[in-house]
Amino acid sequence: MSPAPAKPAAKVEKVATYCYQCVAGPDLMTVKVVDGIATEIEPNHKASGYHPAEGKVCVKAFGLIQKAYSPHRILTPMKRTNPKKGKDQDPGFVPISWDEAMGIIADKLNTIRAEGLLDEAGYPKVAASFGGAGTPTQYMGSLTAWLSAWGPIDFGFGSGQGVKCYHSEHLYGEFWHRGYVITPDTPRTNYIISCGNNSDASAGVCGVYRHAEARGRGMKKVQVEPHLSVTGACASEWLPIRPKTDAAFLFALLNVMTVEARRDQLDIPFLRDRTSSPYLVGPNGFYLRDVTSEKPLIWDEKTGKPVPFDTPGAVPALEGRFAVAVAMELGADEERWELKDVSGTTAFTMFAEHIAQYTPAWAAKVCDVPEARIRKIANEFLEAACVGQTIEIEGKTMPYRPVAVTLGKTVNNGWGGAECCWGRTMLTVLVGALEVPGGTIGTTIRINRPVSNRLESFEGCRDGFMEYPFNPTDRDSWKSKPSIRNAYSTLVPLVGNSSWSPALGPTQFSYMFLDEPQEKLPRATFPEFLLVYRTNPVISFWDTDRVASVVSRMPFVACFAVTLDETNHFADILLPDRTDLEGLQLIRIGGTKFQEQYWDCQGFALRQPSVQAQGESRDFTDIATDLAARTGLLEKYNAAVNRGSHGVPLKGANWDFSLPVDKVHTAEEIWDASCKSASAELTDGKEAHGLDWWRQNGFRTIPFPVANWFLTPALAEKGLRYELPYQERLTRIGRQLGNRLREFGINWWDRQLEEYRPLFGWHDFPKFWEDHVVECGGKLADFPFWVITARSMQYAWGSNMHIPLMREVSGNVKGHDGVVMNPAAAVKLGVREGDRIEVSSPIGKSVQGRVVLSQGIRPDTILMMSQFDHWATPVAKDFDVPSMNKLTAMSMSLTDATGSAADLTRVGIRKVGERA
Repeated sequence: MSPAPAKPAAKVEKVATYCYQCVAGPDLMTVKVVDGIATEIEPNHKASGYHPAEGKVCVKAFGLIQKAYSPHRILTPMKRTNPKKGKDQDPGFVPISWDEAMGIIADKLNTIRAEGLLDEAGYPKVAASFGGAGTPTQYMGSLTAWLSAWGPIDFGFGSGQGVKCYHSEHLYGEFWHRGYVITPDTPRTNYIISCGNNSDASAGVCGVYRHAEARGRGMKKVQVEPHLSVTGACASEWLPIRPKTDAAFLFALLNVMTVEARRDQLDIPFLRDRTSSPYLVGPNGFYLRDVTSEKPLIWDEKTGKPVPFDTPGAVPALEGRFAVAVAMELGADEERWELKDVSGTTAFTMFAEHIAQYTPAWAAKVCDVPEARIRKIANEFLEAACVGQTIEIEGKTMPYRPVAVTLGKTVNNGWGGAECCWGRTMLTVLVGALEVPGGTIGTTIRINRPVSNRLESFEGCRDGFMEYPFNPTDRDSWKSKPSIRNAYSTLVPLVGNSSWSPALGPTQFSYMFLDEPQEKLPRATFPEFLLVYRTNPVISFWDTDRVASVVSRMPFVACFAVTLDETNHFADILLPDRTDLEGLQLIRIGGTKFQEQYWDCQGFALRQPSVQAQGESRDFTDIATDLAARTGLLEKYNAAVNRGSHGVPLKGANWDFSLPVDKVHTAEEIWDASCKSASAELTDGKEAHGLDWWRQNGFRTIPFPVANWFLTPALAEKGLRYELPYQERLTRIGRQLGNRLREFGINWWDRQLEEYRPLFGWHDFPKFWEDHVVECGGKLADFPFWVITARSMQYAWGSNMHIPLMREVSGNVKGHDGVVMNPAAAVKLGVREGDRIEVSSPIGKSVQGRVVLSQGIRPDTILMMSQFDHWATPVAKDFDVPSMNKLTAMSMSLTDATGSAADLTRVGIRKVGERA
């Protein structure tokens, strides 16, 4: 008997690519491919020494294999056959060819283009909803070039981005110190106060790695939050604070440091020379100004007289009141006060007197944190700040202040969010820990330009601060007619007018105003065409039944779909693009990135097909090119690619790989030219490696100075100051905005205008939500609990709810299977572990789930992890896990001045069944 022929050896490949499923990316990795089948996700060991986490990835990346091979994948274009779009209706999707699908889409778009891109109300007829924080752009190939070529598009139909992310932090952070997202300088920090910032779930593998290393060397973290998150479990101390009272806690810390501590414990030179603290404030609340130059005045201790703030050799007085013989104040809309023999008070004195009312004893009653612990934390923070010490980094001597304060997304969103952002930033300002080694520092920027380097993103304004691209509020330039349906340019000056601004505006208004017309605004209209990619607003927004109703009434919806989900249930056309392991794209990496992605290098990384694409799925770049050709935009589209709308300009000072604009180019041709241009950019034109080289090597970088992580030295080089503690400019802008709105007959934004004030103060923020119960016709006694949510590393940023591995891993983290409740609260309700309860909210909505008991939560609070309550997404629809999103209102009264609200609401609970 002859022996069986030997099987040929398996062909094993290691394919370099990246994971950028959440804002904590990009993470560099490799895919092990055996005989053409992806079998493992592994670290990219070549990234050791480059990638901040040494080429490792978090759990979400390991699910990409199951995502690629999911039996639930949509593998061919699909067309809806049922014109009824109810939640209870079967869409009747049937397979169609790509030619038919693209033809239907192109016909809709060409009709729109022929009739005009704007409707009668002035709103774009085309709208698009993409997933949060720009992560979809790392996967959508050159679609961004098509979007640029098309013209006006309404990007305001968000899936929760902006209003539900770190919204106030994004806006105030960029305004005060170019910090779109703000983190500790973790490798050098020794003490962190974290108000709800769940870094061990939301900061990715880099954040987990950096914080673990920091704890190992003795870093202390104080976690302040109503429930014990995974981050709180790893912290040195947990303070179970009452929801929405974090501002009171932060104000009390400021009180201890300003009223009780010695002045020499603060960083006096930083306050005097790098902030607005010495600026003199006049009787009308605006800066006293030199009558000739109109520059703010300081009191010069050397000469004993008032001088403009930038007078050479002047020594500003930090505190006090001073007699000024002649000065002026500038208010809103050309208001001008000429003053003689007036008293000027330094901004720091105004701050110190203002913060004196917020004592630890007062805060203890408000936020349910003991007075002694508040005082202890404030003094520990002061002691750990190392005021006066320096550190040398790359040959530069910088201040060393190893203390930081971070905020979570519910803390800095909605009413009270601005106050928390100001309180957090002022804590670091008092000890000089803002934008210096060891301190609180910003990451990327999105509203200012250029986004590639924070240190080049500012020039000075007349008052000695960083200029900022506010939406105009003066009488001649204010936009009374919104450009898109969420009215960001009309209502929110801070959000600016960058390409990111529409999604950072009050995106809930895009849904609300369709059914609730606002007085004096053009009636919101439904867009004629909605494009959806990597987002599921029918699950991830507030009041999800209401969002589903809006999406179901959209005239035409085209969704890029991996599987069926709750939003694409209402689509007219489904298109299958290639998944994370199947597509082709080059992106920028390095520098300072989201969350804790701080690199000492910068460059590019390639996403390349690791496995053969499943079914009839297409590369996104080929889809975008086809769409451009079918809509008559090929030349504009190719020109946008050449400009770098897809992420890589194809022409530079010493190179030109521009593509002919009159031809259709394949994805490989576009990204080959992009690879060559990226190589040239990194080598100043000396090298031009094409796609084949990048496929072999995966990424390439050049050094990025660690010194460039910190903004303060660059600010000092330009002789500029931080616009803290006194908000004179914001006050003026707020009054201007108020004047415009009143002139136009708008009074429904009056409450939001109250946020514009020189010094942020405490309001009873929890009462805003209590009042909303009454506003909805309910009784507060019927809704005695708060419901909150928390980030899940396994599910954060979505697109993976259908992956069984995520479910398996998350089962090891408390809260993923039900509603977390304190045992003391459960006893009063007569419920036990596993019992089924119904949770109802003031808007008349309810959800059901099983009780999960934990001592790690306040008795007045329950927790619903992540964003579940799926009814269409495969795998996830069988979880039987509730989401607070269905319960949470989209409400004008709960919307703050930045347009955001918060992920929490008051709820009632009743038992509906015995243990499962």
